[in-house]
Amino acid sequence: MKTRNRKIYAGMTLIEMLVSISIFTLGIGGFAMLFSKVWQNNSYTLEMGQSSMAVSQGVNTIANYIRECQQGDNGAYPIVSASGNDLVLYSDYDKDGATERLHFYKSGQSVLMGVTSPANTMPKTYPVGDQTVVTIASHIVNNGSTPIFYYYNKDYPLDTTNNPLVAPVDFSVIRLVKMYLQININPAHAPDNIEMQTFAELRNLNDYDHLK
Repeated sequence: MKTRNRKIYAGMTLIEMLVSISIFTLGIGGFAMLFSKVWQNNSYTLEMGQSSMAVSQGVNTIANYIRECQQGDNGAYPIVSASGNDLVLYSDYDKDGATERLHFYKSGQSVLMGVTSPANTMPKTYPVGDQTVVTIASHIVNNGSTPIFYYYNKDYPLDTTNNPLVAPVDFSVIRLVKMYLQININPAHAPDNIEMQTFAELRNLNDYDHLK
């Protein structure tokens, strides 16, 4: 008698297949969550970088106007008013030879600039209020105890006792302005706020020191 060799075919049982599918599904789900998290973090970092660059450009713009502040066309002193989140001064905004009144202030999470041109009258006058408002910086999260403007007199940095000047600020003694901004497109999202600051010396006001 001949013995027939019986071939045994190995295969997966239904239970083994279900377990394999479950493991595969969990792996794909974990990878998808990881990919999503990495994508969100990279996207957030990119947006924060872009926002910070835009704010940096805005801060430099403000600093240039502050450095070049000058007497108003109506004969007024270069600085109109100064507080922690509000600064009004005269400067040639559009380089046309006329001196505009510029109003820098914080509104919500934005830093705005109001521009008012002198009226075509003799003597020159400035209309009440801001004629044009431009957004300088967005996503600013300075809180109530952290103003965006700090003011210093001519004795700074040797005199740190009386600087920065305390409110109410005597704007006639201001010779240096610091802008300090905290930036975050989503304060609930890590990492912490990006901090940015710059100083602007009021060059044209040095003459007032010599007159005293």
